[in-house]
Amino acid sequence: MGIRLIVPGNVRHGSGGNKYNAKLAEHLAALGEDVQTVTVDGDWPVGSVADRRRLADLLDDGGPTVIADGLVASGAPEEIARAAKAGTNVWILSHMALADHHGLEAKALAAATGIICPSEHAAAELRAKHGPLHIEVAKPGADSADISAGSEPPHLLAVAALLPNKRQRDIVQALGELQDLPWTAALVGSLDADPAYAAEVAAAVGHYGLQDRVTITGELSGEPLEEQWHRANLSLLISQSEAYGMVVTESLAHGVPVLVRQGTGAVEALGTTEAGAALDLSGEKALATAIRAWLTDSSLQQDWRNAARTARQELQGWDATAAVVAKAVMALAR
Repeated sequence: MGIRLIVPGNVRHGSGGNKYNAKLAEHLAALGEDVQTVTVDGDWPVGSVADRRRLADLLDDGGPTVIADGLVASGAPEEIARAAKAGTNVWILSHMALADHHGLEAKALAAATGIICPSEHAAAELRAKHGPLHIEVAKPGADSADISAGSEPPHLLAVAALLPNKRQRDIVQALGELQDLPWTAALVGSLDADPAYAAEVAAAVGHYGLQDRVTITGELSGEPLEEQWHRANLSLLISQSEAYGMVVTESLAHGVPVLVRQGTGAVEALGTTEAGAALDLSGEKALATAIRAWLTDSSLQQDWRNAARTARQELQGWDATAAVVAKAVMALAR
């Protein structure tokens, strides 16, 4: 069975959605599926008339099954409906609900053959916004990784593009209140996704006098990223909203515990282990208090590290993700 995977061309930094799409294509192919990944440029999630026309062309000649990233598809209900009516099975891969364009998204999801979400949290958000929907949950996998050696003093790691939603400025502010304790930290992620916000984060590092303790690395991959994980003792993903947070399972794959924000999909990624904590960050000092408690309690550090290493052994691979998707789309293709 042929599957065309349509992905957006206007997300150029290393986002979780981009990684999920690439891993899904790779592991669907490993299962024997004929997968074609096509990037469609445009000002998504709505796009211009010309953008939507290009999308329509890709939907119309995509064969029996198309999986379209929600950033592209959720703002194009007419194109989705037309392709579905013509006999194409159109699945929308909704990494997270659109912040805007409620009406367009509702119509697109209703017109689609089915919807794939990366987490129960993301699926629940869609249902809360749009009512009952045919959703298959295919949680992200995690690549195997070496266990972190850690550092002395402890090294804190936040891996995410520098974007307001990811709240790196809050991390810097919290670290600014912990200068009486030994630690180092790195903020690893694209500086180009939102240059103005990246500049604000850099300014905050300067404001608190943390230039010698907090490194803003930019986006890393391969060995440089692995070096950061090898040094890490604790990772942080305190996004205001998060569909899942693949960096959480990436952290656990390295045996590194994680702090996440309550009420986000990152809690689902962390699971029921004690490999970190889901924090109520409504209070101004909550993050600094949580990090201080960890930095000053060697038993807590050991407990979290042990739990992260246990969780590491239970992570599913991307083959399981692809199997869920293949089973869903193949059932309806028949």
